[in-house]
Amino acid sequence: MSRIAVHMEIEGTAQCPAQVMLAAALGCEELGITNKLLAQSVFGLWMTSPLLEVQLKPHHRPYAVRVAWSKLLDKHSHGNELEKLSDEPMTTLRRNVFFSRRDEEKIKDPRILELLYEEARHNVLLGRYVMEPSQSIMLGGIQARIELGPYNSHTHTTSYFRENQFRFLPAHVAKSSSWSWLPISQRSSAEVRLLEQFKRVPTTATTKKLMRKYLEFCWGLPFYGAAYFHGQVEQPVRGLMSLMQQKDLPVLIAVNERGIFVIDQIECTLLLGLKYEEFSWEYAKPSNVNDPECLPCIFLQFGAVENGIAATKLMQIFSRQAAMVDALITHFIEQDKRRKESGADADQAAGGLADNTYVETNPIKNNGIGVLSNKFARLTLATFDDEGRCIGQTGSLSISY
Repeated sequence: MSRIAVHMEIEGTAQCPAQVMLAAALGCEELGITNKLLAQSVFGLWMTSPLLEVQLKPHHRPYAVRVAWSKLLDKHSHGNELEKLSDEPMTTLRRNVFFSRRDEEKIKDPRILELLYEEARHNVLLGRYVMEPSQSIMLGGIQARIELGPYNSHTHTTSYFRENQFRFLPAHVAKSSSWSWLPISQRSSAEVRLLEQFKRVPTTATTKKLMRKYLEFCWGLPFYGAAYFHGQVEQPVRGLMSLMQQKDLPVLIAVNERGIFVIDQIECTLLLGLKYEEFSWEYAKPSNVNDPECLPCIFLQFGAVENGIAATKLMQIFSRQAAMVDALITHFIEQDKRRKESGADADQAAGGLADNTYVETNPIKNNGIGVLSNKFARLTLATFDDEGRCIGQTGSLSISY
């Protein structure tokens, strides 16, 4: 984020709704936004902490949400008692999860684009926008050019980028260099490649163009603009010792207008990404509400091809935030249904000549190779044939089938 703090004096703060507070924040001189009406659609007020992130609805009262924060943590967070006790949320200005990416691509206002760039950069550096290391380094080079200005051979050396690589690269990319303890850098090291990318940026490129270039790449990521939720999934058992020591894998669940994406937050790689037309889902409450270890979950059912044979897969994601995931998925699916119905009506009114179809390529592969691929081998799944018979199951799913 831009890390700009805005001080506001609002009468009746305790009763002030998020919509009024958002308008007041966007009107502050520190942000320098001229097209405030557009900005109110692009951005929203969020209350966030390491344990929970919530976009406030227009009628929500931020003060009341803050007062109830400890109860929200008890219901929706995976933190332990000490983490929940010390948790201190912040009210932040962030991209509205309901704002269309296609509408975002049409924005020309430089200050709004700058704020969107700051948020995209934050998600890249945090490892939420997962991508190949070479792509992270490419974006790091653009960021360096924006922040450092044109290349200076005396200042911008390999040692400089070695010391500052965490400023421009996600931690898992910066750490990936072999022999990182050596006082010299290998040609394949992150800092050397980052410097090369930085030097490739044309000296004539303006900050405005570079920020848009950065955003254009991020717009192509399937999970761009998503809301993120914390969850966990079972890992496949590899042997007897694995069975005895197996722990669930912590994951991030990203939901946006395109679909749902399950991300390994330790290795910063995609485990499963599905567009809405590719899956069905069901929210399940815990079977024992008195057992804190019994979590709500989301079941995902989707098609796959194994050895040339069509099959159906079932995956279970455990999360105290499952109800929030379910609500957001429902919203986007109903929104898409309304959009298609209005498009059909427009097509009928135009005598079948209207063309509102927008076909988007899917960058996610099913071969398990690369960061942006579905990795079925790393997931605990139940498998069904075309007649609905269960032909394979692992983990807790084997108990159900």
